[in-house]
Amino acid sequence: MAKINNNTSGGRSISGGSLNPRSNRGPTNQAASYWAGGAAVSVTPTVEYLVVGGGGAGGAGYGGGGGSGDLITAAGFAVVAGVPITVTVGGQNTASYFGAAGAGGGNNGGGSGYYVGGNGGSSGSGFGGGGYGGFPQDRSFTGGGGGGDAGAGGQGGTGAPFAYGGGGGSGTASSITGSSVTYGGGGGGGADGNQANGGGGGGAGGGGCGGGWNGGPNGGYSQSGSANTGGGGGGEGTDGGSNARGGPRSGGKGIVSIRYLDSYPAATATTGSPTITPSAGGYRIYTWTDSGSITF
Repeated sequence: MAKINNNTSGGRSISGGSLNPRSNRGPTNQAASYWAGGAAVSVTPTVEYLVVGGGGAGGAGYGGGGGSGDLITAAGFAVVAGVPITVTVGGQNTASYFGAAGAGGGNNGGGSGYYVGGNGGSSGSGFGGGGYGGFPQDRSFTGGGGGGDAGAGGQGGTGAPFAYGGGGGSGTASSITGSSVTYGGGGGGGADGNQANGGGGGGAGGGGCGGGWNGGPNGGYSQSGSANTGGGGGGEGTDGGSNARGGPRSGGKGIVSIRYLDSYPAATATTGSPTITPSAGGYRIYTWTDSGSITF
């Protein structure tokens, strides 16, 4: 009958005393530490994260579209056991009749469009908004579209006799939550003219359309940036006279998501009521729509 050799010559000594029985080990990874030569073995994952800042508000008075919030992704972020990680979700930037830019989450807010025929706001990632169309005749003020996060700025507005607000720049897709979602679209510019579909369209990724004449997105009324996308708000437009088409609109609130391999245990604590997906495609996923924290 075969047997296992008991020869221990050339073996490894166990530092710090004998190996405890299995029932007494607890979560110390003593055996793993032994086979690693006494080195500490990490029980915390490295994580991948997505941070989307709040979108900028659209401008008033045929204003430019708001720029998108900043979009940041990273992988390989090391966490420390027992140390909470603060999660800050960018708030929506409130619309202003003077086109003032609001503050987003941290430094992740998009810029606002300006008052009266203004340029679109730059995205939080620095991609510029489109220029205004001017007003060469017949009150045809038009605003440029807000910048998006895909690298292309918003489109410029065009003046009379083709008074159209500029379209918002496109956002960027991410699959960190388990399915592909596009974030960070710029808001469309507003228009003041008798052109059908005069308001600029919002950029893909939650950008709100600009106001303008009847027809087009949202019946010609401006829209806010979509919630939890960081999309920019649409600029105000009119119906060709003095009637506002929706007013300047707020940017969309941001979102924060992290994920890590589901072979690691769940976090020991969270705040802010994140949505938790225990396993999707081999990952644990935590998504916040309000600020909070996570501890491993």
